[in-house]
Amino acid sequence: MSRPKIPTYILSGFLGSGKTTVLLKMLSDFKSRGLKPGIVLNELGQVNVEGHMFKGEKMLEMLDGCICCTIQDDLREELQFFLQDENAVDILLIEGTGVANPKEILEALTDPRLRDGFETQSIISLADASKFLEYQSIFSSSREIREMLNEQITSATLILLNKMDLVNEKTKDKIYKKLRKQLKAEVEIIETVYGDVELDELLKKRMSTVAVSLSKETGNAGHSHHEHEDHHHHEHPFKAFKIEDFPAVERIRFEKWLKKLPESVLRGKGMVSLASPSGLYQFQFASKEVEMERMEDQNCRTCLILIGYNMPIEEIRVSFQQEVLQTVSI
Repeated sequence: MSRPKIPTYILSGFLGSGKTTVLLKMLSDFKSRGLKPGIVLNELGQVNVEGHMFKGEKMLEMLDGCICCTIQDDLREELQFFLQDENAVDILLIEGTGVANPKEILEALTDPRLRDGFETQSIISLADASKFLEYQSIFSSSREIREMLNEQITSATLILLNKMDLVNEKTKDKIYKKLRKQLKAEVEIIETVYGDVELDELLKKRMSTVAVSLSKETGNAGHSHHEHEDHHHHEHPFKAFKIEDFPAVERIRFEKWLKKLPESVLRGKGMVSLASPSGLYQFQFASKEVEMERMEDQNCRTCLILIGYNMPIEEIRVSFQQEVLQTVSI
């Protein structure tokens, strides 16, 4: 019997926003419920100065690099740790550096080689209310800081507006005006002081994966199903969309199709079998650019993963069948 996927939460937020405070509180709450948490801590420096706070925890430290760039491949490798029986956990928390882009962490988690091990539930981004307007201002912050904060906020499925005790009503109104311009309408904002939030609010599933199999052998060709979807809740706007078990494709046709995908598709990745040059290739798709690399292991199943907001999933599935596979949609 296969082991259930580990529910995974990404904690994001700029330096000093209160991520570690929220993380420590979550760990305490997990233990009071008898749950075994796992943690991935990422630091830009060579030493994690907060490591002592997590003594005794099932923890991976990723130092001297940011998950979102230099050590993303390492993260994929390191996560295998939690898939070993002796390191089994009930829930996984990943805290990126203050300058990490959560979308890049999500990209590592949705790697096809890890797809059966982890299921991302939510990207929780903290914002420091007392510094928010200063960081967003062209007069008091750099373009790099503004862009990075924008990535952290627009990637979130939940915003924790922390340090609310340090702002007045007028400032609060300005923050909300700014946030609502950046956020999708469905993204909830929770106001906090000292990162104090009910655990059940943090643990709500705010992301989902939709899987589609095109294999005739499965008996459900062309039909999508939601993995672990709670049908009593509204549709999640932020999805990972997966197509599996498809035959060899023509490279030019496949790349052309990827580049025509709607703007709501933020990322693409997976493993495809090419007709020519024949073989299994790993691909990455971002900013309308496609990269392909032949895989050493030629025995993997084909798999295509797209990540985005409010993607027209049915349209994408049909276009994949018609334009890439050149088969009639079912």
